Amino acid sequence: MGLCASVVSLALKSSLLAWYRRNRRDLPWRRTADAYRIWVSEVMLQQTMVQAVVPYYQAFLERFPTVERLAAASEDGVLALWSGLGYYRRARNLHAGAKHLVRQGGQFPRTLEAALEVPGVGRYTAAAVLSIAYGVALPVVDGNGRRVFARLFALRGARGRSDRTFGVLAAQWLDPGSPGDWNQALMELGATVCTPRSPGCSHCPVRGHCRALAEGAVARLPERRPRRRPVKVAVAAAVIERGGRLLLVRRREGKLLGRMWEVPQTSLDGRGSPDLARELEERHGLRVAPGALLGQVQHAITYRRIQIEIRSARLLSGPPPDPARFRFVRRGELAGLPISSMTRKIVASTGAARGRTGDKRRLP
Repeated sequence: MGLCASVVSLALKSSLLAWYRRNRRDLPWRRTADAYRIWVSEVMLQQTMVQAVVPYYQAFLERFPTVERLAAASEDGVLALWSGLGYYRRARNLHAGAKHLVRQGGQFPRTLEAALEVPGVGRYTAAAVLSIAYGVALPVVDGNGRRVFARLFALRGARGRSDRTFGVLAAQWLDPGSPGDWNQALMELGATVCTPRSPGCSHCPVRGHCRALAEGAVARLPERRPRRRPVKVAVAAAVIERGGRLLLVRRREGKLLGRMWEVPQTSLDGRGSPDLARELEERHGLRVAPGALLGQVQHAITYRRIQIEIRSARLLSGPPPDPARFRFVRRGELAGLPISSMTRKIVASTGAARGRTGDKRRLP
């Protein structure tokens, strides 16, 4: 890097770091240097907005303030606190990672090699935790950072979509004296100023270095990859009650909502009109007689746009005596179980429907 480029690099880094230290949002994981707490935040923030994460993060650390407490918890207890945050494999990996750390002495590793041995920890998470908690000079670039780099250097075509390009830039521009603040500054700039739409270029601390701004190309960069088109899915759900308790079934292991508890329902993979009685027998061995329509709700998971038809149903036989797969619970017990936000929405809808129909009985 020549003298001129070095001066530009120093000025850009100085401007961005000074801006970050003055303007960074007061987020709970920025008030600690505890690697465990920073690790929890990084896992929660994967594919999830900051405002959604904050209450989950606070509740999670109230229950599991140390890695030892998390490692000693049951999977159901961990998933219950994660319920509604989505991408539940993150919670299982975090739980498995905590057990691994306890076996290794209870501390998050200080080297990249050791951090990558923690279950569920990839290079991005390892670099983020090590740079923020321990000051290890490792670059991190998320979607926000990619957008900042794409605009700063007016990256187009293959270069603007290449992971290698962004990895090289992140390594070249890393501030080795303050790697944690630098990595967070890039992400903060992308999250609050260099946003996908209507970026605040007029108050950007590095606008004087931005090629996209100089070329009038900010709105066109980064060039977006085509998104997967949304798929409409119809699902039927059965509300089955016995003695004031709801029947829940447990999903089998899988990428989507694996091992979560839910009211019996048809598959998310269907395209046509769901056959509630047939699918519940095939999927769970439950023979039911569907009854009245209780309501309809909508929900979105990844690319799926789900229309859920909720019906009352009567058991004709079963469920099999298998408490690992079937459970009758009171509505007040749902908060302590790992259930998805879709299931919460279904149950809440049936409660509202009862109230509208004038059923004055005390809800269980």
